[in-house]
Amino acid sequence: MYAIEAQALRKTYPGGIEAVKGLDFQVPHGEVFGLLGPNGAGKSTTVGMFTTTIIPTGGTALLAGHDVARSPRLARSVSSVVFQEAVVDAGLSGRANLELHTRLWGVRPERAQRRIDELVPALGLSELIDRPVGSYSGGERRRLEIARALTSAPQVLFLDEPTVGLDPRIRHELLDVIAGLRSREDLTVLLTTHYLDEAQRLCDRVAIIHAGAIVALDSPAALLAGLGREILEFRVDSRPQDALAGLRAQGIAAADAFVVGARITVPLHSHAVGDALAVLETHGLRASEIATRAPNLDDVYLKFTGSLSEAA
Repeated sequence: MYAIEAQALRKTYPGGIEAVKGLDFQVPHGEVFGLLGPNGAGKSTTVGMFTTTIIPTGGTALLAGHDVARSPRLARSVSSVVFQEAVVDAGLSGRANLELHTRLWGVRPERAQRRIDELVPALGLSELIDRPVGSYSGGERRRLEIARALTSAPQVLFLDEPTVGLDPRIRHELLDVIAGLRSREDLTVLLTTHYLDEAQRLCDRVAIIHAGAIVALDSPAALLAGLGREILEFRVDSRPQDALAGLRAQGIAAADAFVVGARITVPLHSHAVGDALAVLETHGLRASEIATRAPNLDDVYLKFTGSLSEAA
């Protein structure tokens, strides 16, 4: 039995808007699994269906074997979620927020106190916990929300865009906190993000989701390995598609090469940079801003979708 399982999971909103189009994936216990994609890809809708706040149109969503549509109470009993929007009460202290959540979740008082005492130092809240939440920074509030979600000792934790809106320093501090959860908690985590470096840093596997469908699913290392060790990137101010077509015709560029604007990205695999530039010269095209580098998940995403943004 998986901790999280989706079988042909779909959500269609009024007007025929297909937000999620038949997702199939399984997450074993203890894994950190990422749903990777830009805003509008269907990530938050997927989390909403698993957390029983959105009713699926079709298919099945299971948490620890519990069907979220048929047994929503049981599904909620084994899971917790940190939403994009803040849900803690700014007028209460951090401690009061945690205590309120444990009462709502039916945690016994003595167990709740032990749990809070464990989580407060683990999430770096010791100096803040008795202050009103309204005085917290964005990163501090996010850490409190993660602690709140963990007070009920869930089997599955959903983190929906946990670092959105945070400045880079606070974001990296929070990523350290999230990375440390694995060593302290017996937990399965589903993380949604449009920050590709977050997925690469935190996740055992990622599903790249584009316009409501999964277009790739594997470990970050395996997805990167598919692009080889070196990528050539350059700019062609005129006819970039012709340039890419010429590189493909000569066997320099494979199906994983792509164009964004005037910039061409070519995984080299067994070819040399000079081979690619020679082909451009034969087509009368002038390349500029030429660089080589190791591939990253941005390249993987662009390979499968052709764009880092979408309107769906």
